[in-house]
Amino acid sequence: MTGTTTTPPHRTTTSPTSMSPSAQQVWNRVRGLLAALAVLLVAGIALAAVRSDDQHGRLDPRSTDPQGSRAVAELLKDRGIPTRVVTTLAEATEGTGPDTTLVVVSPDLLTFHQQHALRRATELSGGRTVLLSAGPPSAGVLAPGVTVSTPAPTTAREPRCSLPAANDAGAVDIGGERYTAPSADSDACYPTDGLAHLLKVDTGAGGDTVLLGSPDLLHNERLAHQGNASLALQLLGSRPHVVWYLPSLSDPSATTSGGDNGDAIGGSDGDEGRDGEESETSFLDLIPSGWLWATVQLALAAVLAAVWRARRLGPVVEEQLPVTIRASEATEGRARLYRKANARDRAASVLRSETRTRLASLLGVPPSEAHFPETLVAAVSARLPDPSRDPRTLLFGPAPADDAALIRLTDQLDALEREVRTS
Repeated sequence: MTGTTTTPPHRTTTSPTSMSPSAQQVWNRVRGLLAALAVLLVAGIALAAVRSDDQHGRLDPRSTDPQGSRAVAELLKDRGIPTRVVTTLAEATEGTGPDTTLVVVSPDLLTFHQQHALRRATELSGGRTVLLSAGPPSAGVLAPGVTVSTPAPTTAREPRCSLPAANDAGAVDIGGERYTAPSADSDACYPTDGLAHLLKVDTGAGGDTVLLGSPDLLHNERLAHQGNASLALQLLGSRPHVVWYLPSLSDPSATTSGGDNGDAIGGSDGDEGRDGEESETSFLDLIPSGWLWATVQLALAAVLAAVWRARRLGPVVEEQLPVTIRASEATEGRARLYRKANARDRAASVLRSETRTRLASLLGVPPSEAHFPETLVAAVSARLPDPSRDPRTLLFGPAPADDAALIRLTDQLDALEREVRTS
């Protein structure tokens, strides 16, 4: 038996080819994504910090933030009037009474049934209810007969009414919603165009409801200005106890669609049969704030990803043209394209833009203001033989209606430029 030799199978090894990305290429591809993620992380932290700084403790009597209300609570405490903070409708209604002032922050956040339940608890309690920035969704329910008009900016205003508290305080920082009184017996103070930013309406059993168009005078940063502290103490300190209601979406009554709240509304003021109505609170008010900020961050991430993917893949490379094209030929070619597309508006816009640029250079108008009528038209008119002539329509007018009008526009622009050059 003759010996045979076997050849071992040939083993191939895979070696990197020229097509395999290098470490530098991999880094160039992923660095944009890493930068976008870093920006997103920083933006999320910044948004959270901004939200924490601006929103934490707003109109909260426990907060020392600029827009908190700790200062007015301390002043009330010094006068022997304690302030109790509540966050649910049940606590707010239980705290009403003839010896209590109920402060309702942002009553527009209350649902339709919460508003009616609160009204039932306060209208015959004999106490005072202070509504801060009550708008159209809540003012008519919590203060029947009151109508709301467009808001006005917050500024120092004089009382111009007979309410003793307002007259003692004098000018205060107030604005926001404007109210129309339901009867002549109501006190309408601090008006703008005849409509009050502070309205006091009497209720049953010796109680009353006070509507403040804006809560700025209760902020810590404004309390020492004008007569803000005086008015705040007189409005909130008329009873020996203050209940400060901060509506919360975690309140179980916010998700109640009827039940006890709706059954007890009664038939007054035409409210019969309204138990089945939907809440007037918008859908966005029912979404937790965390979801809204998460949506903003996702939108920002999408924008950053779009910018990252849309970036140029390297620097622009200049290409040498095989032939030289005269400027007149390029101009004629573009003109034919405009004519073929019937783009008289685009052609007129280009003609006017170039004319404005040249006129600005002749008149010494900065290039950044060459396309603003307020600057360029005045400069051109001053150089024309007839100063009363107005070139605004010629330089900034509408698009021509037909080709003949486009040709006339061209001639008129040329004539205007010649007049400016020769003047």
